[in-house]
Formats: sequence, C-alpha cells, structure tokens
Amino acid sequence: MKRRLSIKRRVYSGALTGFMYLAVGIAVAALIGIIGFVLYRGLGHITWEFLTTARSALRNTVGILPNILYTLYIIFTTLLIALPLGIGAAIYLNEYAAKRRLVRFIEFVIELLAGIPSIIFGLIGVLFFIQAMGMRRPSLLVGALTLSILVLPTIVRTTQEALKTVPAAYREGAFALGATKWYMIRTIILPASADGIVGGTILAVGRMVGESAALLFTAGMGYALVTNYFEALQTAGGTLTVMLFVYITEHGDFDTAFAIASVLLIIVLLLNIGVKLVKRRLKKI
Repeated sequence: MKRRLSIKRRVYSGALTGFMYLAVGIAVAALIGIIGFVLYRGLGHITWEFLTTARSALRNTVGILPNILYTLYIIFTTLLIALPLGIGAAIYLNEYAAKRRLVRFIEFVIELLAGIPSIIFGLIGVLFFIQAMGMRRPSLLVGALTLSILVLPTIVRTTQEALKTVPAAYREGAFALGATKWYMIRTIILPASADGIVGGTILAVGRMVGESAALLFTAGMGYALVTNYFEALQTAGGTLTVMLFVYITEHGDFDTAFAIASVLLIIVLLLNIGVKLVKRRLKKI
C-alpha cells in the first residue's frame, strides 16, 4: 500500500510543479512574442526589390541583396575555418590527450575565451589580422577569421560534451574487433555524437548571425554588390546585423531595420533546417 504524502509535501510539490510550468510558459510566450512582433513590424516592408537589389543613394532606394550575400559568405567561411579546428581540438582533448592537467588547463582557457566580450575580438582582429599580418583594410575574410576565434570555444566545448556521451563500450568493442583508434573515432564516435556536434554548430551559427560589434571593426559596412565569392572575401561589406545597426543609428529607419530583422530570422530558420538535414545524412553514412 502506497503511503500518502502529507498535505505540506503535496502543497510544496504542487507549487514547484506550477512554478516550472509558469517558467516554461513565460519563456515560450516571450520567444513567440519577440518573433511575432519582429515579423509583424518587418514583413510588410519586405518587397522583391528590397531582397534583390543593392542600396542606391542616387535613386534613394533600399536593397539588401549584397548584405544577404555577405552574411552567407561570412557564415560559410567561418564554419569552413572553425569547424575542423574545433572538432579536431575536441577529439584530441577527449580521445588522445593523456595529461589531464594539460586538458584541464586548456579547457579553462577555452572557457575564459568564451567569456570575452565580442568587441575585444574586433580590436584583436584589427591589430592582428589587419596590422600585424598586413591585410591592410577591413574585409569579409578578416571578419570571418575574427569570428572563427569567437565561435571556436562554443564548438570545442559542445563537441567535447557530445563525445563524452558516447558509451565506453563502443570504444572497447571497436578495439576488440581490431579497429584502429582513428577508424573507431571516424566510424563510431563521431556519428554517435552527431546530435551534440550539430547542436554546437547551430549555436555557433546563431552567434555569427547576431554578431555586429566585432564585424564593425573587421568586415566594414560596405553595400556594393559582389557576387564572386573569392572577390567578395577581399571586399569590405556589412552583414545584415551590421546594416540593421547602421539603419537604426545613422538613419533612424526602423521600418527597414525591422525588415532586415525579419530576413535574419528567416535565414536562421533555414540554416537550422539545413543543418538538421545534414545531421540526418551523416547518421546514414
């Protein structure tokens, strides 16, 4: 026979359950409210011309096609640099490194790096990439290199945690069958930890898309249309987030700013869906 809880315990348990439901409700309502408000204010100002043309001071028209391309260029280039480095570093720390003191020190440095304000990364990007390495002026490549350092801690730590969730029996079984360590990591560990790695990638993409302080110093605020990827890397250009900041602070144009914010939300949604599809394909390999 089950023992009934006392009235005090039941009230306490009910209060905690109610508080948890309330917290979840507030978080979901805030998220829906923010997204709904941005889309409500912005979707009405999005036109085909707005999405497919460049800004023109002579014709007094606003277009964000160059800024959409610059945003995608920076995301792609940053992931191209940061993903191999971050995943490789996490594999080394979790699977190869033998000195635990060294691992703990590196993890401490990575966590410290994650807490540095992004504007400091912008200053470092200017001093190191533009001045010390002789790149001479802001460009999308400098912005991508700076963002790679910015998102590297996120990718390393999330990948590490994902690797730690893989049961030790998987490793022991692979070694028992005669598999080499790298073959075991490539065919068993990485596919089994794909969910965590994809989650870290989504967090990193969110940080890139929302970043403006570091890119103001390193990528610039240009809006000339450059469709060639390699040529664009050498060009100073403003991402959507940077241009949103410019339209609000310099022009006071909130309608355009909300339209850009709506486009940003849609791009993030599409990128997340794309990453999820890639994750499904990786699991089938």
